[in-house]
Amino acid sequence: MKLKINNLSKKYSNGIQALDNVNLEIENGMFGLLGPNGAGKSTLMRIIATLQDADSGNITFENINVLEQKNEVKKVLGYLPQEFGFYPKDKAYDLFDHFTMLKGITNKLQRKIKVEELLRKVNLWDKRNIKIGEFSGGMKQRLGIAQALLGNPKLIIVDEPTAGLDPAERNRFHNLLSEIGEDIIVILSTHIVDDVSDLCENMAIINNGKIILEAKTLDSLNSLKGKIWEKEISKHDKRSYDEQYDVLSDRLFAGKTFIRIYNDVHPNNGFLPAEVTLEDVYFFHLTDIN
Repeated sequence: MKLKINNLSKKYSNGIQALDNVNLEIENGMFGLLGPNGAGKSTLMRIIATLQDADSGNITFENINVLEQKNEVKKVLGYLPQEFGFYPKDKAYDLFDHFTMLKGITNKLQRKIKVEELLRKVNLWDKRNIKIGEFSGGMKQRLGIAQALLGNPKLIIVDEPTAGLDPAERNRFHNLLSEIGEDIIVILSTHIVDDVSDLCENMAIINNGKIILEAKTLDSLNSLKGKIWEKEISKHDKRSYDEQYDVLSDRLFAGKTFIRIYNDVHPNNGFLPAEVTLEDVYFFHLTDIN
């Protein structure tokens, strides 16, 4: 299976160019779309999900023209938007019994089997009779994935799925996404670099509506190998380091300030070699050092 996006553009009435000639080719597995808030990620996801129209370009999924055959897309699509809602007084079982009926499963026993299968898959079967308003944020996200899995989709889009989750729920969600992403296309749209680093073999970075990197995740890391350096500094000296070096990021650890820089050769001056992270790749391309 392949999702092909060719020369896709979208400009809003307020003049913002949300997408600018976007080209991507996405195959089976987990694909990460990284970018800061306002980069165009959600616009792209909504267009793929047929919720929004593009100004120009085309998208194909297998033999489906996504922009023109919207009903065909909906038959193979699962979508978990950044913001979604359930009726808080509904119980998970009752809600999914209703969803499966809407999907055309009219036999009560078949619906029960399907609902149990979905809720067990997202580890919510034991919570099936609890009101959704009492669910944690992570439980609601897992319920959202269960909804996206209805109809055995071939393409799933998840938009900022782990924002606001605690570490334990984030890990559960990662394991779930990894499992469902083995045989279909799952697009993970996020600004959280670790989500892509943990889950995605292939990735792209989008900024200001343009794709600025498309690569295998490991290849993107290897491209900066031996060129990332780290040093503990006084926070009062940070400005002078910004002026002298290509600083990718700075962070506080145990009350101390550390900076990471890009340099082709050892910069000396107390810098130590650092293991490359996807965050380094992300900032390297966003800051246009290259």
